[in-house]
Amino acid sequence: MQPLLSQACGDTLYMVGWSTLIAIVGGLPLGILLVLTDRGGLLQNVVANRLIGQIVNIARSMPFIILMVALMSFTRWITGTTIGREAAIVPLAIGAIPFFARLVETAVREVDGGLVEAVQAMGGNTWTVVRKVLVPEALPSLISSATTTVVALIGYSAMAGTVGAGGLGDIAIRYGYQRFETQMMWITVGILAVVISLIQFAGDYAARALHRRGGRSGAAPRLRLLKAEEPATADVRKAA
Repeated sequence: MQPLLSQACGDTLYMVGWSTLIAIVGGLPLGILLVLTDRGGLLQNVVANRLIGQIVNIARSMPFIILMVALMSFTRWITGTTIGREAAIVPLAIGAIPFFARLVETAVREVDGGLVEAVQAMGGNTWTVVRKVLVPEALPSLISSATTTVVALIGYSAMAGTVGAGGLGDIAIRYGYQRFETQMMWITVGILAVVISLIQFAGDYAARALHRRGGRSGAAPRLRLLKAEEPATADVRKAA
């Protein structure tokens, strides 16, 4: 059992790792764009916001097993096959991008609008606001969102294992279910529980550590200080 379980764990971590990376790369800008194009946003565009929002909602509402089957032709075009861990990464990543984008949107909306106004008052453009304020200030929440996405992807990868993707899900189905080896089934469940617990612990620890530090890169406190000094500066100029 040990070689089988070791290989299955490696396959699961491989699929989840690459899928998480792609989901972050695709979901982070998408979530920020949803905030920027909303009403009152720096790039306000109601039509674009509703279009992007609808696409995200439709992608999120589709069950993963159906999404995986619907994307088989696309997966074959990308990877040349529809089975194996490389093929599973395609539907896993596509399913995780809209999920992570909504979590990013929620995290970014929690950023203090006063910081954005302070950067704009100092001549900062949209890119500066995103890079210096929105992402650093929302970083603890973004890490928690990424952790939630990883945990969800582990569950998705187990479903992908039922259609030939490999990993712990494949072991549970082939040995635990089809061959009635109950011991193998429960060992697989235990491994998944331990992996998820470790990932959740690491994500929560990182988020709390950043939250204690303020989740800031050092620019935000100076922005608050400048904002606090702004009325006094304005009064001095007016008196002069």
